[in-house]
Amino acid sequence: MKTTTARLELWGGFECTVARIGDRYRDQMRETGHRWRMTDLDAVALLGIRTLRYPVLWETVSPHAPDVQDWSWHDARLAHLQRLDIAPILGLLHHGSGPAYTDLLDPALPTLLADHAGRVAARYPWVTRFTPVNEPLTTARFSGLYGHWYPHARSEAAFLRMVVAQCKATVLAMRAIRRINPRAQLVQTEDIGRTFSTPGLAGQAAYENERRWLSLDLLCGRIGPAHPWYRRLIETGIAPDDLALLYDGEGAPDLIGVNHYLTSERYLDGRLGAYPKPLRGGNGRQRYADAEAVRIPLCADVTGPAARFAETWERYRRPLAVTEVHHGCSRDDQLRWLAEVWDAAATLRATGVPVVAVTLWSLLGAVDWNSLLVERAGTYEPGAFDIRAPVPRPTALAGAARALAATGRFTHPVLDGPGWWRRPARFYGPPRAGRAPPPEAARPILILGAAGPLARGLLRIAGDRGLQHVGIRAEGCEGDTLADAIAMHRAWAVIDATGLATDAAVRRYPGGTLRVDVGRAGRIASACAGAAVPLLTLSSDHVFDGRLGRPACETDPLTPEGQYGTSLAAAEAEVRARHPRALIVRTGFVFDAPAPEARPEDILAALGAAVGMPPREPETLSLSYLPDLAHAALDLLIDGEAGPWHLANRGPIARDEVVAALACALRGHAPPTGGSRPPMLNRALTSARGLLMPTRASALARFGNAARAVPATNARQAAE
Repeated sequence: MKTTTARLELWGGFECTVARIGDRYRDQMRETGHRWRMTDLDAVALLGIRTLRYPVLWETVSPHAPDVQDWSWHDARLAHLQRLDIAPILGLLHHGSGPAYTDLLDPALPTLLADHAGRVAARYPWVTRFTPVNEPLTTARFSGLYGHWYPHARSEAAFLRMVVAQCKATVLAMRAIRRINPRAQLVQTEDIGRTFSTPGLAGQAAYENERRWLSLDLLCGRIGPAHPWYRRLIETGIAPDDLALLYDGEGAPDLIGVNHYLTSERYLDGRLGAYPKPLRGGNGRQRYADAEAVRIPLCADVTGPAARFAETWERYRRPLAVTEVHHGCSRDDQLRWLAEVWDAAATLRATGVPVVAVTLWSLLGAVDWNSLLVERAGTYEPGAFDIRAPVPRPTALAGAARALAATGRFTHPVLDGPGWWRRPARFYGPPRAGRAPPPEAARPILILGAAGPLARGLLRIAGDRGLQHVGIRAEGCEGDTLADAIAMHRAWAVIDATGLATDAAVRRYPGGTLRVDVGRAGRIASACAGAAVPLLTLSSDHVFDGRLGRPACETDPLTPEGQYGTSLAAAEAEVRARHPRALIVRTGFVFDAPAPEARPEDILAALGAAVGMPPREPETLSLSYLPDLAHAALDLLIDGEAGPWHLANRGPIARDEVVAALACALRGHAPPTGGSRPPMLNRALTSARGLLMPTRASALARFGNAARAVPATNARQAAE
């Protein structure tokens, strides 16, 4: 990461949207569990964060009637923030349409929100910064233009009325707040994404690029009779008095909060066949694809946070903060994105632009934002903390936050490589031949046992994630040889996949005589401990005999069965003795995505041989889809986790149903409904530390999709 003498503040925030979709509300504070955990605030304080975007949302205080409030939850938490010396920036409406008695098209909404704002200010007079309405233009797009959120309108007129209503509400809310606290400041957030296009769609792109400034232009008093959007607003039925209220500039933000996401910038292209079907649409007059600009080669030098921050400063000349930094992706790319945004803000600050802070958003992660909350699939994206643990678990982002808050910089070996938005594979179309060479100084992960199927899968996934890696065959894993390899490659971590065998390999040895090389496992651990590098070693469900009567978790005592299970347990003990901070990942039955050229009958034959049915009682087991396993294990390694961790797809399955389930997935059919012998042994895995893997159904569906995938259109060439 680049260093700079400029020092920014690190702020934090919880994803706190309360959105109405149809007749149901979604509350991210409930879905991430913060509603019931005040200790989350203590965890934030330990990161060194002293400013926190925090909700006192209208829908949660007065859900049923404007004059009936319940402050108990907010009173307790804001008092605790005071004790922790954390200054809140209070949000009052966050991607919402308000309580059930109003909505974004209700003429009374601005006055009603202002009443709520005045009550908030009176109750918490010590708070000095407010965001009455988060991202008003973005909310109006999703509620009034695209129909995703209530009141589910799909017209420009509804969109414009919603933008003006939220801006009017902001002005009236700040007026009510400042009657109580004249020192109160407005921190106004908005997503400022730019649109690019092919020449034939330049008009649509220009329209969208003018539209993106509407909320800030309204609040800053820029939209008067001479403004290009003034007449359009009047023609949609917006009262001239409302525009006059905004035109005097009373609503000008004290600080503009710029929210920038990798998908915020768009590229419009009339060549529909060059893009996936979900990206194809139009404006009623022209048909075109609306794609992420970051995936278009022509836009490579004009996108990114630095350009958008500078653009906002040049337009408004008001102090800035980055009020949301979040990316739902692998941990390494989350760190890379945070580093890129921080560096962009710091560089701009060093030129004299008053960039105050960068906000680590979604500290507790977010649920179903990949579908804009429309689907209730429970898809979770971790943040600085992962809520899937019994107590929210600090991730590598938490370590980055502590460093940024204390020193203004952070380092991690994964920053040696570029994020996916900087790698050639991001472009639409078939993958380019090979991968971009890593930087010469990039530090690798050593992956041991490179000839084995599990190690090969790990090498593939590490490459897909832009993690520099070196594969080493089993014979190169002995103590001194490995120590030399760690030093020569400047490796920052080691993954030992030498001891994990497939079930088929275990059965090929007569009488179950296959054994793990316990001595080698210990020597690998010693070499890693001596070099002070993290070690991830792979074990399996064979360390349990299946007689617990339930899935085994990490805290259960090991009860290995047979020589293979016994030797695996001994290897685990040896590793922990020699490298106490080693991470030991136990898996279920591992299966990988099929090769593109593989025939279904060959895939099933190989899987059938691997699954088999040993001469013993029927049993239940867990599946570990290799892509899911590799991603989860790499995230844990980057997070610096230690000790045993069970990584298996959620949902046990009888051993004699596995092949039938995989066959159905290959053919796109519904999975079998059962009918096996009642299982006597339960070798399934669960986790007391955090269920990090997707469900078995999800894994099987993606396995089947991979088998049926066809080469994509070469959109890269079309875009160029």
